[in-house]
Amino acid sequence: MNSFGDLLGILLNGVATGMILFIMAVGLTVIFGLLDVLNLAHGSIFLVGSYIGYALAGQRVATWGGWAMALVVALVLGVVIGVLLMLMLRPLRRRGHLDQAVLTLGLALVITELLAEIFGRDDHGVAPPPGLVDSVELGGITYPVYRLVVIALGAVVAAGVWYVLERTSAGAVVRATVADDQMVAALGISVSKVRLLTFGGATALAVLGGVVAGPVNGVSTGLGNEILLLALVVIVIGGLGSILGTLVGSLTIGLVQNFGVVLVPELASFLLFGAMVLVILVRPQGLFASIAAVAR
Repeated sequence: MNSFGDLLGILLNGVATGMILFIMAVGLTVIFGLLDVLNLAHGSIFLVGSYIGYALAGQRVATWGGWAMALVVALVLGVVIGVLLMLMLRPLRRRGHLDQAVLTLGLALVITELLAEIFGRDDHGVAPPPGLVDSVELGGITYPVYRLVVIALGAVVAAGVWYVLERTSAGAVVRATVADDQMVAALGISVSKVRLLTFGGATALAVLGGVVAGPVNGVSTGLGNEILLLALVVIVIGGLGSILGTLVGSLTIGLVQNFGVVLVPELASFLLFGAMVLVILVRPQGLFASIAAVAR
């Protein structure tokens, strides 16, 4: 790094990477931290979104119509996948995380192989929407507009998820279901429907994140496993069930990853897990673990 511009560029890249990771990981932390379901298929579901973006949004020349269609399909398909997956996991809910992990890992392998058969195993690129392809002058550097939009979108998603879970009646029902599902059922609220809708919404965020990540990360068959591993690291750092913790953890990993590649490229991958180990040693429950998750 030779100038303030270089530092700013790496910083913005780290934040953009962190925001993409957050959009995916926040669904996983809701599913795992609040619903107590270990979903190892979350990375392959993210990959589904990436291929939706590749197929519909535009590969070389994108259109707003294609992008709108990709986003709508991603949200609808994400909810459907989430509901179906929750129904498949329902018989295993009382049998512990190991059975859940085996089932969802198997589903992840199936989904990844199906996508590879349909789209091939080559890496693909996705074009940003028209108007977001250009770059702007910012702090002495030229920076892609699309990455700035990704940062803004991540902030909107973070605020939206926090508001829904913490400031709405629907969020209160979700939190009450986590704390005491029998009491919620006694009030006449269907606990199964609450879990289904929550799971569906969390999964839709993963598919949406895959679409958004396309122009930044590209699309490849190994992307699902890579993003799942990073999301698990984020949850360990931020703490189960915490939206703020997921945001902080995602930004931490994004910044460590980007600064590591520039400063010590040979150790970049080790720095990610070094950050996780450091947090575990200092605060095993994560930086902002929710009360419900700690109680488990």
